[in-house]
Amino acid sequence: MRTTHIALAVLVAAVWGVNFVVIEVGLGHFPPLLFSALRFLAAALPAVFFVGRPKVALKWVIGVGLVLGVAKFGLLFVGMDQGMPAGLSSLVLQIQAVFTALFAAVALGERPGRVRLLGMAVALAGIAVAAVDEGASGPLLAFTLVIAAAACWGVSNVLTRKASPPDALNFMVWVSAVPVLPLLGLSLLFEGPDADLAALRALDGTGIGVILYVAWVTTVFGFGAWGFLLRRYPASSVAPFSLLVPVFGMSSAALLLSESVSPLRWCAAALLVGGVALTSLSRTGGPTTPLPAEQAPAAPPLAEPVSDQPTPAAPASAASAVPAPVGPAPGPATATVTVTSTSRATSASNGPAGPLAPGCSPTRA
Repeated sequence: MRTTHIALAVLVAAVWGVNFVVIEVGLGHFPPLLFSALRFLAAALPAVFFVGRPKVALKWVIGVGLVLGVAKFGLLFVGMDQGMPAGLSSLVLQIQAVFTALFAAVALGERPGRVRLLGMAVALAGIAVAAVDEGASGPLLAFTLVIAAAACWGVSNVLTRKASPPDALNFMVWVSAVPVLPLLGLSLLFEGPDADLAALRALDGTGIGVILYVAWVTTVFGFGAWGFLLRRYPASSVAPFSLLVPVFGMSSAALLLSESVSPLRWCAAALLVGGVALTSLSRTGGPTTPLPAEQAPAAPPLAEPVSDQPTPAAPASAASAVPAPVGPAPGPATATVTVTSTSRATSASNGPAGPLAPGCSPTRA
């Protein structure tokens, strides 16, 4: 890869990692479900009027929109609102790679090889260490919600693989339009109209900036740049940069939010990132598995992981993980790149935690 393109890949990973800190700030201004609805609204409008009609069957747009946008990012935002630290969220969402491989094995008949199975075991060991650390110092329920968000990201990756969208931007925009009304309805039901109205009345420059970052920077710029790289280089060359998402996520959270990183958490990070690397980049006995970074956020999908997404990738013979901002998600969104042995690739995330997040790949969303 050219030096400038390497710098661009690192910049995207940094954008997706910092997205988790931005989500944490946003949760101080909005109830979590309302915040998620607003980020998808900003990502979808006015873009839906310019990208044309959906280029895949409507069932795939609705399916991915509900699983990634409503379930993954809803759980991620609620989990972070309940006390899950931003840096740890960016890390834990990476377990979506293991969920994706497992769900793909069941639904798509993709056979994980020995190296990938070893990677899954190492990544799960990292999650166990992180759970022990969080159980001793934070709310275990919030940790569980983020794990559930990663599982939903995995389901959305498989759905995206089945959809095989030919136009990543078109697909991402329409997927972002689906969760808006369901999330608004859930917000009114569980968070209450009074809390929603109070948040909207108190909207200030910081609140607007947070929404624009998770919707436009992590989604539009992040996934646009990631797609540009995937069109120029093999996915196996681009995907490893998504493993930087939790590095930037944990570092930015420690720097900007003064989050402490215990020795156990560093151990969990080493195990999880190493396991995800083996799971994402190893060969399989059949078609390779779609793996987000954003993540997605996210893989988008939509870590945060939503998450926040699908981006056609250059042919490659190795599976790759792409993060999502948190997504919030993202993430995004998060994004998932699916690379098959027949040289076809698609990506899905937030990205962190942002859409759709890394989340990515990506890693939130």
